[in-house]
Amino acid sequence: MKAIVLTRYGSPDNLQFAEVETPVPKDGEVLVRVEAASVNDWDWCLVRGKPFYIRLFCGLFKPKVRIPGVDIAGRVVAIGRGTGEFQIGDSVYGDLSECGFGGFAEYVCAPVTALALKPENMTWTEAASIPHAAMLALQGLRELGKLQPGQKLLINGAGGGVGTLGLQIARAIGVAEVTGVDSSSKAEMMRRIGFDQTIDYREDDFTDLGDCYDLILDPKTDRSVFRYLRALNPKGSYVTVGGLTGRLLQIFSLSSLVRRITGKQVRILALKPNQGLDYINELFEAGKLKPVIDGPFELADAVDALKRFGAGKHIGKVVVTVNSGDG
Repeated sequence: MKAIVLTRYGSPDNLQFAEVETPVPKDGEVLVRVEAASVNDWDWCLVRGKPFYIRLFCGLFKPKVRIPGVDIAGRVVAIGRGTGEFQIGDSVYGDLSECGFGGFAEYVCAPVTALALKPENMTWTEAASIPHAAMLALQGLRELGKLQPGQKLLINGAGGGVGTLGLQIARAIGVAEVTGVDSSSKAEMMRRIGFDQTIDYREDDFTDLGDCYDLILDPKTDRSVFRYLRALNPKGSYVTVGGLTGRLLQIFSLSSLVRRITGKQVRILALKPNQGLDYINELFEAGKLKPVIDGPFELADAVDALKRFGAGKHIGKVVVTVNSGDG
């Protein structure tokens, strides 16, 4: 099979488009013919070997993970023992971040626990764009942030996958107002999908503008915790789902103290992959959620897709089509 192969950490240019052996499903696994995959921060970090902690999971000096690709959508073509919930021919999708990656290939083996049935009216590119980013948004907003109807929400990095899906999840919950922070090149799309206000981070720091929010959802986390606090309402919450290592460590170490002194919450999401996809399926089938797709790119062009993601130029989710593409 054809795949994007990682042999050493560094630039995406080190990736190779190569022929590799098709995997065979073990007990509890299915073999999926990948129709589409999407680029996530985990993939970008894996390819570069940065931040350093990624190497603790994926290989200290040389990557143990050969093929990047966290999110996949495709058809089950073979099954191992103990996979009774899926049958050959089933259309599935899911997040493989805790089971070896492998999505940038024509086939991948995945445990049944990492997959869900794809709704019939969801295209392959839509399905591939959802699992990782939607779960970050859903769990950050609903489980950790306790978002309530009528509240005021700000999403930093709002023009990417977490932001565009998070907006729609927040609307389904019933928020009163949603502000999105990103570059001006994404502002038109953000307003089109329903953000009430947009802020260009290159022109304004939202923590300096005097507006306060009940909840801030942040995939970037590039400021001091004290700057975020001044943009929160009394008893407001800040939830990070990713960002700079130093800033994440600051939030981790100060969260209890911040809560005792200010009554506000600053919290880090520990993602539970694929937990909540049933709810996302309900929103999608009700017409309340529609992924914003950047691309799609062909598998042979996955390096360009990763570079676009790493440069922050992507609008919504960067998707790579692998076999037949959409449908």
